[in-house]
Amino acid sequence: MKVLDLFSGIGGFSLGLEWAGMETIAMCEKDKFCRQVLAKHWPDITIHEDIRDLNGKDYKGSIDVVCGGFPCQPFSVAGKQLGKADDRHLWPEMLRVIKESAPAWVIGENVSGFVGMALDDVCSDLEGEGYRVQSFVIPACAVEAHHRRDRCWVVAYSESERVQRLRSCGLEESHAHGPALVPLCEGEGFGSTYWETEPDVDRVVDGVPNRVDRIRSLGNAVVPQLVQRIGEMIYAEHQR
Repeated sequence: MKVLDLFSGIGGFSLGLEWAGMETIAMCEKDKFCRQVLAKHWPDITIHEDIRDLNGKDYKGSIDVVCGGFPCQPFSVAGKQLGKADDRHLWPEMLRVIKESAPAWVIGENVSGFVGMALDDVCSDLEGEGYRVQSFVIPACAVEAHHRRDRCWVVAYSESERVQRLRSCGLEESHAHGPALVPLCEGEGFGSTYWETEPDVDRVVDGVPNRVDRIRSLGNAVVPQLVQRIGEMIYAEHQR
């Protein structure tokens, strides 16, 4: 499965999805420090700088997944929670890329404050484009990370893609069942990750190179082990 990774940060989405067996073919990240990190670890991948300049039509037919943790500042309790009134509200741009590229799957991520402010709108937007949508609040500790970090995850699957796959298998649409994503929050999907000992480098002491940039990028990053679990379930469903 091919991935278009939006708001890539330092690559947590791509890393987790690659562990799940997928391949990222392009990224988009505005922050210069994060782009340097991405270029180091994914030197052969196109990295777009601004989602506003990204034409999703360039990837139509060549990707299966669009993923992205669109900016959380409009919804974070650490900010003013201006929601749609915040000029950093970039979900409309991510939706535009989804419309243009028409992926089979969409994975979105945001802070838990997003649930009461914009989740209904995001789900409605995706459903209006023919996607079946499920949302979950899953903490980092669900994959045994050493912090809670509640995040809202949105997983959507193209209805047209489902119908096409059924017809290719000689099945009628009435026999369809949506993607089996309910076990995302239970069963074998979570709680079995092995975490190696965390590094003993204190990231808040003086003398660490690019200290501020590192702290900011780490704070904005998704937990790749959690993305891996979501990716594995999507990959398994997509291969059915």
